[in-house]
Amino acid sequence: MRKFYQNKVRIHCRILFLLAVSIILMSCVSLILENPSFTLHEITLKPHSFTEMNLLLGLDIQNPNRFDLTLKSFEYTVYLNNETIGNGRLEKELLIPSSSTTRGQVSVMAKFKDLSGSLKFVLTGDDLPYKIEGNANVSSVLGNYNFHYSKEGRINLIDQYLKTKEQKLPIPSK
Repeated sequence: MRKFYQNKVRIHCRILFLLAVSIILMSCVSLILENPSFTLHEITLKPHSFTEMNLLLGLDIQNPNRFDLTLKSFEYTVYLNNETIGNGRLEKELLIPSSSTTRGQVSVMAKFKDLSGSLKFVLTGDDLPYKIEGNANVSSVLGNYNFHYSKEGRINLIDQYLKTKEQKLPIPSK
């Protein structure tokens, strides 16, 4: 009877030890996992109606970790020239391979009246200041992790437009 009781106590101690180790590892995910970074590389404008347009934002998502990440949720607010243009969320999960960059596309519905301050930058060819901020949830082999992100930069829409036009020009054959 005494031996049975000792075995039972050992099993419970082992289970408790494994539970404690797993809780400690899960709480250290933020120390092991590096946040992916987001960079805006293009903006495509698609008119939706006379008062609204759909902005398709091309994002480069860089995973600095040695393991794959899955972007489960991605909520964002977009600012152009320090004015709120709109917000949205990722439609589907996105796999980001280890130590690589993945291109993704998200959309924002914007009203023409919200873009009035940004049109000056587009018409003069100046760099347009942007900011994207929000919350993301990623999953990995270590578990799920929520984090806040904010990215600021500048983009020149005329240069971007000319680059896409150059890529679409046919090469003459001889």
